[in-house]
Amino acid sequence: MDEKNTMETSHIFNVNEMINYERGAVVSRTLIDRNTGTVTLFSFDKGQGLSEHTAPFDALVYVIDGSVDIMIASEKYHLEKDQIIIMPANKPHSLKGTERFKMLLIMIK
Repeated sequence: MDEKNTMETSHIFNVNEMINYERGAVVSRTLIDRNTGTVTLFSFDKGQGLSEHTAPFDALVYVIDGSVDIMIASEKYHLEKDQIIIMPANKPHSLKGTERFKMLLIMIK
């Protein structure tokens, strides 16, 4: 296992089973953390989210379970399971679960 990976390489995983929901909480698990980018798995209980912030790089959100409202530069997007969106670098964004949801966040630097 590479010290910047939190999981084995060349192994098949079921992404939906890699993280559990916790009541009233946001849970995250970093899968890859490299100088060139990160891959992080999140689970959010209903109503949980991330407050408005910016990131210096584009970030791709892939919803793997549930649904979420994402605000990007004051525009609202509703995503459901198996949908993706790219949050552009340096644009304010926030997320709030309309039900509990899981997402994979891929940030490329």
